[in-house]
Amino acid sequence: MNRILGIELRRSAALGTALLIAVVGTVVLQATAGRWSTGWMALAMTQREYLAVSLPLAMAAGAWQSYREHRANVAELLAAVPRPRPQRMLPILAATALAVLVAYLVTLLAAAPRIADTARYLPPAAFAVVAVGLVAMIASVWLGLAVGRLVPALATAPALAVIGFALLILAPHALPDGGFTAAFSPAMGVSMFSDYDTVDGGVSAAQALWMAAVAVAGVVLFAVQNRKFAFAALLPLAIGATVTALVVPTGDAYDRGTLDPVAQELVCTDDTPRVCVSRAHEGLLPEVTPKARHALELLTKTSIVEAHEDTSTFSPPTSPRSRADTALMGITVDKHGHLAHPRRFEPTMLTGVFTDPLSCGDNRNFTVATAAAYWLLDREPTAGPDGLEFDDPDAVKLWKGLQALPRAEAEARVIAVYQAAQKCQDTTDLLSRDAR
Repeated sequence: MNRILGIELRRSAALGTALLIAVVGTVVLQATAGRWSTGWMALAMTQREYLAVSLPLAMAAGAWQSYREHRANVAELLAAVPRPRPQRMLPILAATALAVLVAYLVTLLAAAPRIADTARYLPPAAFAVVAVGLVAMIASVWLGLAVGRLVPALATAPALAVIGFALLILAPHALPDGGFTAAFSPAMGVSMFSDYDTVDGGVSAAQALWMAAVAVAGVVLFAVQNRKFAFAALLPLAIGATVTALVVPTGDAYDRGTLDPVAQELVCTDDTPRVCVSRAHEGLLPEVTPKARHALELLTKTSIVEAHEDTSTFSPPTSPRSRADTALMGITVDKHGHLAHPRRFEPTMLTGVFTDPLSCGDNRNFTVATAAAYWLLDREPTAGPDGLEFDDPDAVKLWKGLQALPRAEAEARVIAVYQAAQKCQDTTDLLSRDAR
């Protein structure tokens, strides 16, 4: 069997298919590294999302293989061999499946070194996400083999690629995101909205079942000798769709399953002052700690003694419990897996202290908070990638006013801003008048 498989790999388009999918997948992932550089789960989910590119290529490759065999009249030659057709089809099915499996894994392994030194958290769900991607690749190439055999034309392969690409790209926009729609498309339900996102085990199981049903249907279509029996492929699809609908979580269960609470858990330094980051960002703790502790040193006149990562999420809505002794810090990751815009970290953290974003709603003055934060840092508010994200002339004006005051008076005004923010009071005039 190994000898037969080797011959099939050499004579078929399997090796070319593997090379094409691996190159395209690697280029796409490397070009969008900022989307998955936060960790292993993000990488697995992003690669799954880009199945919208890989699956059409796999279908087209399968159709092209069938067309080559049709042109070479290999089918007629093999029909003269006294062996059952399903047995004759096994080598090409195995060769194409092996090709797309290797291509998918090579793409994943090519991306791994970028985050290997910072990614620490590897949840079991990541393996399920990758496994579903592998099943989907096999299903696609086998479906392409079947379509190419039923419609052995030169245009079949490119048509399949275009149609598949259009459907997989447009489906997420045309269909509502939810359990049922995600279950029937492996490229849906894997978009990253926070660094703590995941794919529920029930969703992965449903997706794997449906893709397995598609793969079986493709084999049936590819193996049947009489086209009149092609409708037999509907049976595995019907069974797969039924089981998938029964397994997949929907509604609130689906929404809850999109977030990984373990990834949100805090990992803290052993010594004080304590600095804590989420488990998803555990590898960044050595980079974050000195900057967070420097900011804490500037807050010695306040009640703040610790710094915790802000693990808030929008959907589903979650936020850490507000604590008077804790400053929240936002962590963003660059495309290499390290802390993005390190010079912005401390100003952002201090600005958050002076606005108390978790409890005050819209009763916040970011201009005043910015001026206070930069006065503590003894830096002028700046714009650009290492400063603020926008120009704030009013903040610069307030900062210059603080710089012109005696240090004790300026410090009193800054502390007054902090105290007012803790009570959700208006801080607008606290830096431009005598502190009370």
